[in-house]
Amino acid sequence: MSEKVLRKLFLGFIGIHILHHAKKEPIYGLWMIEELEHHGYTISAGTLYPILNGMEKDGLLVSSEENVEGKIRKYYRTTSHGDVVLKEARAKAYELFKEMKE
Repeated sequence: MSEKVLRKLFLGFIGIHILHHAKKEPIYGLWMIEELEHHGYTISAGTLYPILNGMEKDGLLVSSEENVEGKIRKYYRTTSHGDVVLKEARAKAYELFKEMKE
């Protein structure tokens, strides 16, 4: 039961993490999975791609396709709305972590 609750909480962190990286430079799914693994998140493509698609549908991300070595790769970057949401999320996360540290 607690694993399910933690997973729900971590999905929010994952969304913020995606926005953070997509603001810096275009990202793609496999790279994001590997990046998240570096931070202790184990996430499958079957979980990540619906998150990316949902964030795009919500207007946080925009995608473009590129041919990379003969394969089509979908890249995501933040929209101006995604940038605003990321800024707000950073402020809230900072406030929360500051409070938890005290």
